[in-house]
Amino acid sequence: MVLKIFFPSCCSSAESGVLVGRWISEQSSAVILAVLHFPFIPAQVKQYLSEVQRVTKVGVSVLGSWSNSKQEKEESLSEFFQDLGIIFSHEPWIQISKEGDSKFWSCSTLQKHFDHPKEEEIILVYYDQRKVMLSHLHPPLDMAPSADHRADDASKLAAIFDTVAKSKVLFLTDRYDEGPIKLTHWQSDGVEASILVELMKQASVPACMLLTFLLSLVSGVCRSRVLKLWPLSFLWSKLSTCEQLGHRLQHLQVISSNKKAQNQAQLMRKANIFVSLLIDVALGVLLVSWLYRKNRIGHLADTLIPVADHVAEELQDLLQWLMGAPAGLKMNRALDQVLGRFFLYHIHLWISYIHLMSPFIEMILWYVGLSACLGLTVALCILSDIIALLTFHIYCFYVYGARLYCLKIYGLSSLWRLFRGKKWNVLRQRVDSCSYDLDQLFIGTLLFTILLFLLPTTALYYLVFTLLRLLVVVVQGLIHLLVDLIDSLPLYSIILRLCRSYRLAAGVKFRVLEQQDGKPLRLLMQINPLSYGSVVQTYRLPTYSCYPKDSWTSLCKKLFLGELIYPWKHKGEKQD
Repeated sequence: MVLKIFFPSCCSSAESGVLVGRWISEQSSAVILAVLHFPFIPAQVKQYLSEVQRVTKVGVSVLGSWSNSKQEKEESLSEFFQDLGIIFSHEPWIQISKEGDSKFWSCSTLQKHFDHPKEEEIILVYYDQRKVMLSHLHPPLDMAPSADHRADDASKLAAIFDTVAKSKVLFLTDRYDEGPIKLTHWQSDGVEASILVELMKQASVPACMLLTFLLSLVSGVCRSRVLKLWPLSFLWSKLSTCEQLGHRLQHLQVISSNKKAQNQAQLMRKANIFVSLLIDVALGVLLVSWLYRKNRIGHLADTLIPVADHVAEELQDLLQWLMGAPAGLKMNRALDQVLGRFFLYHIHLWISYIHLMSPFIEMILWYVGLSACLGLTVALCILSDIIALLTFHIYCFYVYGARLYCLKIYGLSSLWRLFRGKKWNVLRQRVDSCSYDLDQLFIGTLLFTILLFLLPTTALYYLVFTLLRLLVVVVQGLIHLLVDLIDSLPLYSIILRLCRSYRLAAGVKFRVLEQQDGKPLRLLMQINPLSYGSVVQTYRLPTYSCYPKDSWTSLCKKLFLGELIYPWKHKGEKQD
């Protein structure tokens, strides 16, 4: 039988006393939490440990004795320690003694209820009590059947980690207390505290109450019936800026809630949201300071109109090229002229609208730039909406071309079924056989011929405007990917993994310190931190996607059939 004793490295130089900890019978393991020093009254010790056990729900008891011969010099306390084993009556009674400056310790167990006690192999495992108490052991992400033994090992380690983490009440008593109990543990030199942290805790309560009140007012305004009217509700659901503001409003409600986090996952989620908001606002303030320095807003407004005019001129040249013989293709001249003039008229309207708005663009940009104080993600969403507004004529061209192309594709497919004696059954959603008379076949042949010969002209316009629309969608998609990255990246967890990697534990590793015949094997338990990929995967925040969730096959099918692709997001589409 192998007996494992987990001994805190901070107690290796403690004075002689008794070992306080938890016995885990399923693993034949003893987790030492502290060393209780002489003098003490056994009845008071039992009362104190029963109080600790009631608060922590951990079976804390006296497990054995600890002898440091360097402090005791030549005096032997072996008989006294055996008598203590009778008083506290723990089975087995562990006896650990440190022999001067020797690296090897003597460990033995005393079993009073066995006449012939079995020889036990003892493994002494040192652990950093502070790191184990502050760390959070994560279960293995790989839940395949081959990883069952890893899950079993993780559950055994979790019992040790939970024992240390739940015993915080025991660590509040240090050696400078005037009470009858003197303990040595990781906080023996005094409880760690920070004046700044305490002041921030006291100031956070009224700040959270004020923030909660303001957020309740904003939420009430957002839920009012005025915003549910058609124009406002349409804009709220289509503009990415409104969706991002609503998303950040939910984040503020989470971190300002007076509800205490129930577990480690909720605590980390709140911390990640808080750090994400803080960094987002800091980047937004930096952007505002850069925009309003050296009159960059005025330069941007002066550049915007010429850029819009240049884009409109390029579109006019493209339409003039399509109205001729593009790439030597023979087009239907009548339809080509009608489509070309129709689109040219839209460009003329768009140029007139831009020049009508030109005196107000600088003022609009000035006020829009101030919204970056709400965060860099809000500024990026505003940029995406501005791109959508400036390229609205391209979107209109795409819709016109797609509708016309889709109409011809479905007309040709329906007429092709007519030639084969088939028809589409709307009620049963399938193709059934059907007999047609001669007049129907004649009219169908004429319509099929007309649509077939007009298809290349329509398809060319549809192809050109679809490519332009996809270019705009790609630019908007890159912006929204950056917004999703800022929203979902668990920055606090990544910083914690970088600075204090032991706080996010994936497991442990054991390093052999010394091994000698007749002496217990001495191991050092070290914490294996989570990898950065596992940190992101575990603590990634949910986001609201702004791009279509179609697969590549579905996307290509929609493009071929002329179905519209909407890059807008809709409320309730939450993506983890």
